[in-house]
Amino acid sequence: MTDAQVSGIVFNVQKFSVHDGKGIRTLVFLKGCPLRCRWCSNPESQSLKPEHAFNPTRCLTAGVCGRCLAACPTGALSLTADGLIRHDRNKCEECFACVRACPSGAQSVYGESMSVGQALDKVEEDGVFYHRFGGGMTLSGGEALMQHEFAVALLREARRRRIDTTIETCGCYPYERLRDACPHLNRLIFDIKCLDPRKHKAQTGVDNALILENFRRVCEDFPDLPIRVRTPVIPGFNDSEDDIRAIRRMVPRRPNIDYELLAYHRMGQPKYGYLGRRYELEGATLDEALMKNLNEIAR
Repeated sequence: MTDAQVSGIVFNVQKFSVHDGKGIRTLVFLKGCPLRCRWCSNPESQSLKPEHAFNPTRCLTAGVCGRCLAACPTGALSLTADGLIRHDRNKCEECFACVRACPSGAQSVYGESMSVGQALDKVEEDGVFYHRFGGGMTLSGGEALMQHEFAVALLREARRRRIDTTIETCGCYPYERLRDACPHLNRLIFDIKCLDPRKHKAQTGVDNALILENFRRVCEDFPDLPIRVRTPVIPGFNDSEDDIRAIRRMVPRRPNIDYELLAYHRMGQPKYGYLGRRYELEGATLDEALMKNLNEIAR
């Protein structure tokens, strides 16, 4: 099998990004993540499998449509007393018959099988922007290296097509996966969220020992690779001067390594409802003055 034929599960291909690598970029989001961050803005990325989603605001209602009710073979869809459609995830087998029947997009699926060739054909639709503005493809997720063979094949084939490559990673996996990817990268974006292992585990589901070890090793093994270290600043987790100073001190002072903070936002919150899940940071806010101060420390 050639690299172009290798397949994986992709849940989004986002064009015209300017925040995840050099220039104007196309982001390819792969399913699967080893972390369960309480603030995750892409909850649809966490499972490796395609997932059913229901957005009631787009539903035409049973009185107007009702096609999904007729299509569902397990009775997972039913009517409330108000005549609205309700989705029971305990009965749903994720056959996606309702998705195929829905004309409005209220019933949808996060994730589809895609070959490397198909993904890169989408990426290359914007090739003119890459040549003019120095952009390219960024792999994200979830965690792209959860689908290790697919991710590395994507990077390798992209380089064959002269596409600039970046990967954004949480660093939580066997180091060999990162080692395999780095020779095919123009740059690496590496998330480091917190240096306290207990706080890290409480907020993400895992401690940070493997992440920090992988970061140390990649800095040693690929000393010339441009690396951007990122910290998402989350209220009540790592939004203190001590947290940011500790990470800033840990990041090597090299011309090819820089450090940036990302301010907490709730743009992904509606997707939790579509997936039948609760957003755990309801009501959390990040003080603008505090974020400005933390950015000064990071610089």
